[in-house]
Parts: sequence; C-alpha cells; structure tokens
Amino acid sequence: MYIAIEGIDTAGKSTQIEALRSHFPDALITKEPGGTAAGLEIRNMVLHGNLKSKTAELLLFLADRAEHTEAVILPNMNRLIISDRSAVSGMAYASVQNLCDESTLVLLNRLATNGTLPDTVFILKLTPDELANRLNQKEHDVIESRGIDYLLSIQESLIASAYALGIQTHVIDATQSIDIITNEITTLIKGAL
Repeated sequence: MYIAIEGIDTAGKSTQIEALRSHFPDALITKEPGGTAAGLEIRNMVLHGNLKSKTAELLLFLADRAEHTEAVILPNMNRLIISDRSAVSGMAYASVQNLCDESTLVLLNRLATNGTLPDTVFILKLTPDELANRLNQKEHDVIESRGIDYLLSIQESLIASAYALGIQTHVIDATQSIDIITNEITTLIKGAL
C-alpha cells in the first residue's frame, strides 16, 4: 500500500511521518522531492536556487517524481510505503501558479509516475490563524516566503488535486494534538491494510 502525507509547510507532515515510523516499523519512509540522490539535488535547486521560471520549477519537480517512482516506489510496491508529499503536491503547486490546465497536469503527473499514484492521501489542513502562528516561529524557504495567502491557496489546491487524480483522500484537522492526528491516520491505515 502506497500512502502520502500532504499539507502545506508547517502543517506537521514530518512530525506525523516520524510518529508513523514507530507504528509501522517495516514501512518504507520516503519523500518528494528529495527521496533519491538526484531528488536531493533537484530539491536544493528549487528551494534554495535562483530559478526565474515557474515552468522550470514544475519540470524539475516532475523529473524528481519520475526518478522517485522508478527508483523507490515501483521496486517496493509489495510493502507499506509512506511518502512525505507526492504527485498531489506537484499538481497543487503548479495549479496555483496557473502553469497549465488541470487535465494537462493530471497527464504530466501520470506520465512522471508511470501511472503509479498513492492509494490514499492524508492532507493535514491548517486554519489561517494557526498557519500564521506557525510561520512566525521559523525562517522561511522560497515557498514559505510567498506568504500566507499563497500557502492557503496551495492547501485548497492540494485537496482539489487529490480528487482530480482520483486518489482516496482524507482531510485531517492539523490544529488537533499530534497524538490525535497520529491515531486518526494510524487507524485509517490499519483499516486499509
């Protein structure tokens, strides 16, 4: 089973993935971008580089997704795979930037993943107030520096993108306690295994 944890920056994806690691010790934990050596280079280029073109950013993320699918996802489809982000994020970010229409984004992501998408996605959703509070407590990368309104539009686009890709989607209130969120996700995963 291939699942993805999605959410905007500061929603708690990394925290939940670490918690899930203890509940599912045999699971393969991975991430996009950066789940491969090439992916780490791509991630660095996008988040800390000097890209001027949003189309270049989209194509780099698609390249990472293709490499990640080939090297990590496909060889491990017989295991529980838990990924920090997936094609859902790639599609959501590109959609908000109006780079191309939804049907084109679906096709590009299906191409990059060889048609292999998560079976289930969990989207951690923040309120505007909680997002502002969390952002005020950290330094911002290139994506976070685009502002709260941008991140909230990404959050809505994550949900729309998961549905457009036809992935079973669970939207989870990320303002709840870490343990409550972990229990909710764990229960849903165990019910599907």
